[in-house]
Amino acid sequence: MSDNVRIDKWLWAARFFKTRSLATDAVDSGKVRWNDERVKPARNLKPGDMLAINNGATEWEVEVVGLSDLRGSAPQAQKLYAETLKSSAKRQNETEQRRLFHEPTSEIKGRPTKRDRRLLDKSST
Repeated sequence: MSDNVRIDKWLWAARFFKTRSLATDAVDSGKVRWNDERVKPARNLKPGDMLAINNGATEWEVEVVGLSDLRGSAPQAQKLYAETLKSSAKRQNETEQRRLFHEPTSEIKGRPTKRDRRLLDKSST
């Protein structure tokens, strides 16, 4: 643990992004906001900072609890932040919606065959 960590390193260590370059790109493109402000990847974090993170699949609102620039296990990474109740409820709701909504094309690999197209048309009516 260190007392001075760049936001891109922290996002990678907290396992919000698979690589540090993905974390850097997300910060540069504005998908990560620090205290509701756009920042650069070199921004240093401190405990108590609030981050809004959109990693493509989910959106998070977290408070920085611990600092680390080393990527560890998932349980260690979860100790670095505390998710807000609002964010947690929103993520659970989105997960439930995805579970209930069945995408008809999820089983089809590649271009649908004539039979697949008929089944799709039949299920949509």
